[in-house]
Amino acid sequence: MRDTFRKGVSLGLGLAAVGKEQAEKMIDELIKKGELSKEDSDDLFNQIKQKGEESQQKMDEKINQKIENMLDEYEVVRKEDLRAIEHRLIALEQKLDQ
Repeated sequence: MRDTFRKGVSLGLGLAAVGKEQAEKMIDELIKKGELSKEDSDDLFNQIKQKGEESQQKMDEKINQKIENMLDEYEVVRKEDLRAIEHRLIALEQKLDQ
């Protein structure tokens, strides 16, 4: 499961890098053709970057939800579950010692 998760993260980062390179290439071509000024290109790149970040955030949320669903489905014990049990155990031990 960890390997699949790592591959998914790597794929997402790779797509983000390719997307940035493609956006830069497209903007450079528009500047060369005179269809876009340098100032406008900065604004356009920032807009593209912002939309990319928003898309990445949505994708991250979906991935996290899928992982949570898988963990629930396979009834995997999480650290917070173990910590809660540990605290209860400590409290019970303290009661027994009294």
